[in-house]
Amino acid sequence: MKNIKSLLTVFSFIFLFSFAVSAQSLTALDGGKVDVQNQKGKVVVLAIGASWLPLSKDQIIFTNKIAKKFAGRDVVVYFVATDSSSAKSKNYASDDEISSFAARNKLTVPVLRDSDGSQTLKKYGIDQIPSFVILGKDGKPATEAFGGIDPKSDISVPISQAIEKLL
Repeated sequence: MKNIKSLLTVFSFIFLFSFAVSAQSLTALDGGKVDVQNQKGKVVVLAIGASWLPLSKDQIIFTNKIAKKFAGRDVVVYFVATDSSSAKSKNYASDDEISSFAARNKLTVPVLRDSDGSQTLKKYGIDQIPSFVILGKDGKPATEAFGGIDPKSDISVPISQAIEKLL
C-alpha cells in the first residue's frame, strides 16, 4: 500500500510538472505575463514575427486586419516578437526597439516577447517566421501554422475562415 501511495505521488508530480511546462506564458512589453493558452474560452491568434525581419512589416498589415475583423468577438490577437532579449544575440532587440517597431508600423494589437526567440517556435512546430498560429477556445492549436507571408496574397482570408469555424 505504501508503494502504491508513493507511486501515485510521483505520477501526480510528473503530471503537474508536464502541465506547467506545456503552458506558455509570455511577457508583455509592459512587463505583465500573459498565458496565451488560458484565455477563458476565446480563440487566440498569435502573429509570430520579429522586428528585424522585413516581412514582419507585411505581417502587421494582416494582423491588424484580422484584429479589426474580429473586434468585439471572442477572439484575442497578439504579436509575438521572437527578437532575443540577450544583448549578445545577433537578433537582439530591447523592449524600446520592439515598441518603436510596433509604433512605426501601426501595430494595433498587444506585443508579447518570446525572449529566447525560440520558445514559441518550438512549442508550435514553426520552422519559419513570420507565421500565424490559431489556438482554439480550449487553448490548443486548432490548425496547422500559417507560415510565410506573400505580400501579393492576403493570408488574412484563410486565417479568418479558420477563426470563423472556431466561433
